[in-house]
Amino acid sequence: MNIIIKQIIILYFLGYLFFSGTIHAQTLREGRISVDFSSNWKFRKEADSVGRLANQKQNWQTVSFPHSWNVDDVMDDTPSYYRGAAQYQNTIYWKTAWKNKRIVLHVGAANQETAIFVNGREIKAHQGGYTAFNVDITDYLVRKENVKNTVVIQVTNRFNQDIAPLSGDFTFFGGIYRKVSLLLLDQIHFADARYGSSGLRVSVKVDAQQNAKINLDADIRNASGAQQAIFIETTLIDADGVTIKTVRQKENLKPHASHNFRLDMPHIEQPRLWSPDLPYLYHLITCIYDSKGNLLDRLDNLVGFRWFSFDAEKGFFLNGKALKLIGASRHQDFQGMGNAVPEELQVQDLVKLKAMGGNFLRVAHYPQDPAILKACDSLGILASVEIPLVNEITESPAFADHSFQMQKEMIRQYFNHPSIIIWGYMNEIFLRPHFPKDKERQETYFKSVVSLAQKLEILTRSEDSSRYTMIANHGNFDLYHRTGLTKIPMLVGWNLYPGWYGGKIADFGKQLEHIHQQLPDKPLLVTEYGADADYRIHADKPIRFDKSVEYAVLYHQGYLNEILQKPFVSAGAAWNLSDFNSETREESMPHINTKGLLTWDRKAKNTYFLYQAYLKTEPFIKIGITHGKKWGVRTDADSALIGSGWLKLPIFSNADSVELLLDGISLGVNKPVDKTIMWAVNLSRGSHRVKAVAFHEGKLSGVDESVLNCEVLPYDLRKDKDWQELRINTGDNREYIDSMGNRWFPDQPYETGSWGYIKGEKYRLKNTGRENLGTDVNIRGTGDDPLFQTQLHGLESYRFDLPNGNYEIELFFAELEAPNHKENLLYDLEQQGKKKEQQSIDRIFDIRIGEHMLAADINVLGEVGAFKVLHRKFPLQVQSDGNLMISFVAKKGKPILNAIRLKKIKINQP
Repeated sequence: MNIIIKQIIILYFLGYLFFSGTIHAQTLREGRISVDFSSNWKFRKEADSVGRLANQKQNWQTVSFPHSWNVDDVMDDTPSYYRGAAQYQNTIYWKTAWKNKRIVLHVGAANQETAIFVNGREIKAHQGGYTAFNVDITDYLVRKENVKNTVVIQVTNRFNQDIAPLSGDFTFFGGIYRKVSLLLLDQIHFADARYGSSGLRVSVKVDAQQNAKINLDADIRNASGAQQAIFIETTLIDADGVTIKTVRQKENLKPHASHNFRLDMPHIEQPRLWSPDLPYLYHLITCIYDSKGNLLDRLDNLVGFRWFSFDAEKGFFLNGKALKLIGASRHQDFQGMGNAVPEELQVQDLVKLKAMGGNFLRVAHYPQDPAILKACDSLGILASVEIPLVNEITESPAFADHSFQMQKEMIRQYFNHPSIIIWGYMNEIFLRPHFPKDKERQETYFKSVVSLAQKLEILTRSEDSSRYTMIANHGNFDLYHRTGLTKIPMLVGWNLYPGWYGGKIADFGKQLEHIHQQLPDKPLLVTEYGADADYRIHADKPIRFDKSVEYAVLYHQGYLNEILQKPFVSAGAAWNLSDFNSETREESMPHINTKGLLTWDRKAKNTYFLYQAYLKTEPFIKIGITHGKKWGVRTDADSALIGSGWLKLPIFSNADSVELLLDGISLGVNKPVDKTIMWAVNLSRGSHRVKAVAFHEGKLSGVDESVLNCEVLPYDLRKDKDWQELRINTGDNREYIDSMGNRWFPDQPYETGSWGYIKGEKYRLKNTGRENLGTDVNIRGTGDDPLFQTQLHGLESYRFDLPNGNYEIELFFAELEAPNHKENLLYDLEQQGKKKEQQSIDRIFDIRIGEHMLAADINVLGEVGAFKVLHRKFPLQVQSDGNLMISFVAKKGKPILNAIRLKKIKINQP
């Protein structure tokens, strides 16, 4: 059986057997029992201040965990989303079988301030939205058979200046978005009430001769009133179920006390090593027995033997061998779910990362579901995990204390995962520096950040000396370096975006060289890089900030080449594995950061296929996702057949050469450049089968087939008899696929015998310092924002040379010149300090065909308001001269047009 598949089976088997009990387990008497407590909760927003239930029963709804209350409001057109309080309420009925048990409520994660009430009494508060916590509720329960006990969990995701994150390019979803369980424990059990871990830390060390030892450090609680003699036993079992070693140790526990113990398992000879190629995992069972041999508690961990190091000049080494870390960062939300994503679905992200050829995951910007790290362990993906100190800090003791608590919770809860090699604790912390108008005070703020970083560094190393520490910085090297922040962590990550947020793609390699020259003794990781890739937008001539998939491919090619070629770059983590929610963003897909290699619902983009071509060691070939065809027939000497046109078909492969067959006919052989071929193919309207055949070292290495449904944009509407509908995104150079799957093609000026605009200019944002296509403001009331974010303004007319017949014309308008009261995007450093506010333009115009008035006094702002769509539809008949001239007559300001659709209408004859 494939070792990776085997490890996954073991992972889920152990998870089911030991960590996710059912109600039937309540009949057991030995060991810990975990009862799922995630169903049938009552929920409502705006809990009262003491956590008691109100009488307004109609406001309650039934929910199960994981749950978030922000699934819908983060995607609507109303700015902001609910950040406030809510209550969850459930009932526990005491069972006689629990008589000698401690009942511990385990909450996987609740964002971000939580209070637990049992029978009206508050017994626990927790701050921080991304780690688990435990609450022993035993002494607050009415312990009589079938007596009802009420549990209320009050949660708020409000802004709190003393709790990170304060800001960020992601959404702070509210809710209890991971599972909740009841742990039924013996009076003596492993316990970590303060930091939410299992209470057991497993350290693995491998020496130069590849012999190993395991050190156990655990906290045990004796909740009984008597001194107890116990035995602690731990057993190491290999992946085939063979016992490798067992060690046993006696301890004496004082009553009503917590006890720390250490247990060593030395002399493990030549264990099989864990690596991305062979993620071999052992099973470690650790048990507590009483003096009579009765099992009191049991914990199970998967153990991977490995050692690793970072070198500032040579990069990363695993088990003594150089290994380039390449992968992606990850946010945890999913389309239609927010952060409330089932474990099985989350694990699929890691399966996709592994299938991409990735061996590295940056868990950003906060600890995520333990299932993610379990999957990393089993799949062989090395990981970095961090707490959510993003963009800025608050200079308060409370903020520092909460940061220390988060760091300890993260380290202790995730300590036992062999995939983790890095603990992080700050990300782009100078991106939003306080006191911009008071430089002296700002310098004090910088010193406060550095001081907090130093304390977090000391804390992290004291908690875990076996892993590396890291801070991820944005591209302002001089600021991070002069303040001394680059000197504190063991590793420095850099979030670099030349070719996107300013500069050119070619600047990336120069930036890496500069950083390495200035910090020659500090290992360097590229912790973020990426370009927006709206899967609906395509461009024949991609440019920076056009949001096209084609530009993103060019961008990632440039970055991958530099990362792979420079040995001093230890790692590269693309931003991001998938698109994710960022409620404050507008742009082409409002509320979504589209830099993902996968869409928000985890469909692959061409950038994902590109990574497969670069990273996979086995043969790979893939026909990429393409856009429609631009021209049907032209009048020049190189004209194609009527109803056909040229298409650039993307092919991604790590092969030496590729042969392409169209409908069974070979189109020849090409060689990939940077793992890509943009193959020009002439296609007629309709369905075609394409087949790409890869050859490596003269041998067949792979085949991929696809069916293309080609939609041809007609050039000559009179000669091309088969066209039915013409859709034009006016003012745009890109192709757009709308929510109904319709293709909208780029605009053009009118040419005799064809169609296009006469006069008019393409709307562009003024003084942006970058290439831009229209506006990046959210167009309200539509999901097809790119269609209306570009426009022609000041146009005189739009002309179509047509055969006589009946048609329908639909015109779309949106007023783009108006105040939006929008904050500049934090991450667009080019735009910081530049005002984007615009004054409203008062424009009125008529629409005419010859002497015939189609619409008078069109006033988009007056009729629908700014950044909303106005459309007009008209039936037309072309009878004589074979052309349709739609005139836009200015009365006040300049006429505008955002999109136009022309459709043939068939008239049924009697």
